[in-house]
Amino acid sequence: MLELRGHGTLRATGNKTLTGYAAVFNSEANLGSFSEVIRPGAFAKSLATGSNIRALYHHDAHALLGTTRGGTLQLREDAQGLAFELQLPDTSHGRDLAILVQRGDVSGASFGFRVPEGGDRWEQRGAQSVRELLEVQLHEITLTSDPAYADTSVALRGKPAGRSFWDLNEAWMQTV
Repeated sequence: MLELRGHGTLRATGNKTLTGYAAVFNSEANLGSFSEVIRPGAFAKSLATGSNIRALYHHDAHALLGTTRGGTLQLREDAQGLAFELQLPDTSHGRDLAILVQRGDVSGASFGFRVPEGGDRWEQRGAQSVRELLEVQLHEITLTSDPAYADTSVALRGKPAGRSFWDLNEAWMQTV
């Protein structure tokens, strides 16, 4: 069963590339019947396999925005969480998403995953069950207006020639 989780606060500063975090570590989300927290390293094995991970709009396979295999989606895990850079396509979904992010209407990121055996741990905290995600098989990230987690950041910007995605200090300064 594919599980979906969302995050977020999107902000726009341009119109070509989305950057930010699809998941943030150690941030607890109340999912109704239980709470969930993603632990550092949860995406490491999945990213190391080189499998094709898609970027979608609202978890809709018909609203494809990019893929790791196509080189239009870059993912990495750092101390904060699952960082991404997505080159928006010149399609109706890509153009619409750029406008919705700029206006603040789409304000979250999300991800779809499966948990392999031993990839999670459950504990009871009073009346609340808490699930820790230790390892997930990542299948997609998505942009959404209805995230489950609220601690990610995403910025939309035109990418200057020669600028590296991994220069996050500069990118961060442009979004605050």
